[in-house]
Amino acid sequence: QVHLVQSGGGTVQTGGSLRLSCVLSSGYTYTRACMAWFRQAPGKEREGVALIDSDGRTIYASAVKGRFTISKDNDEKTLYLEMNRLQPGDTATYYCAAVEESRYGGICVFLSSTFTNWSQGTQVTVSS
Repeated sequence: QVHLVQSGGGTVQTGGSLRLSCVLSSGYTYTRACMAWFRQAPGKEREGVALIDSDGRTIYASAVKGRFTISKDNDEKTLYLEMNRLQPGDTATYYCAAVEESRYGGICVFLSSTFTNWSQGTQVTVSS
């Protein structure tokens, strides 16, 4: 069982920055993994924010492109989300997620239903 332990988040004013981190536990044995950040605002469905595959290729939701950066440290087994120029519309609970890349034939599918391991979530609130 892979455990994802998330940290970061909090409250920031519009235009501010935050950084989220997600550490994969010692149970992580994936040789190649898709890793991603999702978020869910009250009354809304969970949506993808950013994804990074085992080769470091990234995908961003249009709403965050140019403001957010996803990255990972393979040695430290840590996933990051750098969030800049935050807006009230970014207010949500943020989750990191991982799935073994081989599960879908070696590709990453940027849908929450395809990810098998999830963090506990952390709140990000952007005040106007």
